Amino acid sequence: MTLASNIPAKAYARRRKQLMRMAGDDAILVLPAANELIRSRDTHYPYRQDSDLWYLTGFPEPEAVLVLVPGRKHGETLLFCRERDLEREGWDGPRFGPEGAVEAFGLDDAYPIADLDDILPGLLEGRSRVYYHFGRDQEFDLKLIGWLNRVRAMVRQGAQPPHEFLELGHLLDEMRLFKDRDELKLMQRAADISVLAHEAAMRAARAGVREYELQAELERVFRMHDAEPAYGSIVGAGANGCVLHYRANNGQARDGDLVLIDAGAEFRGYAADITRTFPVNGRFSEPQRALHDLVGAAQAAALAQARPGVSYEAGHNAAVETLTEGLLRLGLLKGKLEKNIADGSYRRFYRHKTGHWLGLDVHDVGEYRIDGESRLLEPGMVFTIEPGLYVSHDDTSVDPKWRGIGIRTEDDVLVTKDGYQVLTDKLARSADEIEAFMAK
Repeated sequence: MTLASNIPAKAYARRRKQLMRMAGDDAILVLPAANELIRSRDTHYPYRQDSDLWYLTGFPEPEAVLVLVPGRKHGETLLFCRERDLEREGWDGPRFGPEGAVEAFGLDDAYPIADLDDILPGLLEGRSRVYYHFGRDQEFDLKLIGWLNRVRAMVRQGAQPPHEFLELGHLLDEMRLFKDRDELKLMQRAADISVLAHEAAMRAARAGVREYELQAELERVFRMHDAEPAYGSIVGAGANGCVLHYRANNGQARDGDLVLIDAGAEFRGYAADITRTFPVNGRFSEPQRALHDLVGAAQAAALAQARPGVSYEAGHNAAVETLTEGLLRLGLLKGKLEKNIADGSYRRFYRHKTGHWLGLDVHDVGEYRIDGESRLLEPGMVFTIEPGLYVSHDDTSVDPKWRGIGIRTEDDVLVTKDGYQVLTDKLARSADEIEAFMAK
């Protein structure tokens, strides 16, 4: 059976089995669903399932708890969820209910969420380790501590409470870091939709356009293809492109401005993340092109490091060296290359890292360093490569021609067994490619 996530139920079952093998037969793993959040009074934010619960089940509803009990004779995979309620379903839409959840999601058993308080203490008893994300949900933390204390109170009657509490992310984050075939299909679809959306925004660009008009074009294309924004779309015209997490999206692009768009679709829970910077009138000025070409060179240098066995940080270091060298050549920095890198002078124009893991979360889980050293890239990892340059509009220490120029170029990259694959490669990237696309 293939679920609404487009991933077969048996694939979720394999993930749960792998996680339970890693945890061991004397462990118990507890994963609550994401909470529904109120936006204002009777209005809720759109519901989005907790990424870990989604990764292990594809179950989309709130008010649910997944409990994995490795080696349990009467079933290892249990879900507590809402019961069917025709009255509420008439308002909010259909529910699976415990019976439907077992059938649809390949679980061993399911119970009403109201029974969690009665059943979970008994599942904790006899287990030596509890894997759980402490600190994410304070209300659930207190409930779990209460259930543990109920088991501890029965020690004189022979109960054996857990004695070790471990962060679930130590196991699950490493699993999620490596994408399987099903996940990569969804990530490629998210990337393809995002490419179409960026192209639509470039077509809509013109002098005088409002940032929110371009945002509307992007997100129209997302929804047309059954996707939604993976994060708040960033559309910054002119000097607004120098604001890394720009949110207002209410400025107006003037003739000669660049527009920086950082936006990606989320499809079936999986995110894409693309940034392109383009001239609103279709033609780069000489200073804009010089910086855009430099950012492109930095991205190419980082991409050259994207292969198995190379450290994750090698891409960032390559980008920093390329950017710093170019800034010195253009006169935006002074002095020696090595000194500018060593003392961080380049950070005046390049304030962020060159990428991040990508998957169910746009800044996805996974360690960047192991035992104090940058981890080595391996096949199945997906990350962004996104160098940029940002010259403040009021930086009087540089030639006026550079001021207010913000540029970032970002693509989504899969590490393969012999190199890399750019999932977002279909979108115009270089200044020449962007100008040619916009000229159409």
